[in-house]
Amino acid sequence: MKDDNCTHIAVVDTSAIVRSGVTHVIKHVPGNGIHTVEIDSAEGLSNYLSLHTPDIVVVNPIFEGWFDVARHKAECPDTKFVALLYSVIAPDLLKDYDAEISITEDMESIISKLTALTDGGKDEAQPGQDSLSQREREIVTCIVKGMTNKEIADKLFISIHTVVTHRRNISRKLQIHSPAGLTIYAIVNKLVDVHDVSLQ
Repeated sequence: MKDDNCTHIAVVDTSAIVRSGVTHVIKHVPGNGIHTVEIDSAEGLSNYLSLHTPDIVVVNPIFEGWFDVARHKAECPDTKFVALLYSVIAPDLLKDYDAEISITEDMESIISKLTALTDGGKDEAQPGQDSLSQREREIVTCIVKGMTNKEIADKLFISIHTVVTHRRNISRKLQIHSPAGLTIYAIVNKLVDVHDVSLQ
């Protein structure tokens, strides 16, 4: 029987290292309690879903061929499905997922996304727009100041690939796809002072 005070999250992937790594990150999601289960096969997932209704399923979209998220969402309408990305996948192939996390993202960003999907994040999330993590706000500030991806990576001690991933997530969350749009967002939300803005 499901405890209403606990968030149930299933981590689905064939790799034990990936499953245990994601499970470790999930333990840092705030809330009344997180219960995780690791699943390594399609049969195991089917058996689990026949007995339980998890709050969130974190799954590699290419799990055992291709994960049919639309079918699983129809069978489990109250469950949120999160795509666990190893590589770039066309956005239209991810449209049925409720969120995406990448193994290249930092822990703070992943926790922020998962928190937004749990009861703990519902009160904080703004309707129609995910809130940015602290790291994403730092990157917006750097972009607005005119820094390149390499300069941002050097300043924040992260890889250029991680910067690119954050920029993609920021664009998706805010639906802003230009530096000018990000500049307006940053000024309005007091992430930067208008005097700090790079005029390019």
